[in-house]
Amino acid sequence: MKTVGNISEMTSISKNEIIKGKKIGFVPTMGALHEGHLSLVREARLDNDVTVTSIFVNPIQFGPNEDFNKYPRSIEHDSELLRNENIDYLFLPDARQMYGNNFETYIDLKNLPAHLCGLKREGHFQGVATVVAKLFNIVMPHTAYFGQKDYQQALIIKRMIADLNFSIDIKIMPIVRENTGLALSSRNQYLTQTQKKEASAIYLALKLGEKLILGGENRSSVVINNVKEFILANIEDAKIDYVCASDPENLSDIDKIENGVLLAAAVYVGSTRLIDNILIRR
Repeated sequence: MKTVGNISEMTSISKNEIIKGKKIGFVPTMGALHEGHLSLVREARLDNDVTVTSIFVNPIQFGPNEDFNKYPRSIEHDSELLRNENIDYLFLPDARQMYGNNFETYIDLKNLPAHLCGLKREGHFQGVATVVAKLFNIVMPHTAYFGQKDYQQALIIKRMIADLNFSIDIKIMPIVRENTGLALSSRNQYLTQTQKKEASAIYLALKLGEKLILGGENRSSVVINNVKEFILANIEDAKIDYVCASDPENLSDIDKIENGVLLAAAVYVGSTRLIDNILIRR
């Protein structure tokens, strides 16, 4: 594994690999890696000749009261994990390189950010789309890999590459979970052991919603209320940000569930915000 910190060097490496006829797979991350990230890395290695992973805690996707300064950073540990996965390049840019002093160009989608997490995290997805576009231009991958846990993010990236004619395939990989069902997340390390155990109720609540839907319940309000009640009954220090039944294609709210639905939740467990979702096909 070669570690690259310079943007122009990373671009030069990618150009040379492409000239050689190599396919590049890319996994963009913010570090604090776990098995969810590594599942993306393994898929990228299977599909491609060259695997690039980036670690960059992107400042422009954090709001003023969010956890940018305390977001977990563990470069040495992450590097060792990636070295063990036999990736080819680890790209480690810094904010000064990525944005500079006069940066003023942002990518802002009109509709997809106006749902789910975007309702409370103003500017978040503008920051995500902007940094991912920059990383795509630097690394020039053939395929990029994202996890379903950040479903809205993955959908936004897919829309962006279609709208702006990026020649990149996007592969969305299944959520990786602990034995309890809790979705793996870098923010899980903020939780106490008790909170971590209780937080598995988020997934169990979504599964309850799935059971209701597959059993014939088509009123999203009934499903959502049952999911919320389960979460509040099983997590002592929970505050629900949202539980939504959404169209998987455009994230708009669904009142009557007829075909596919994304059942998604964001819940504060203590001060830690966790997200999860399941896709349900009737």
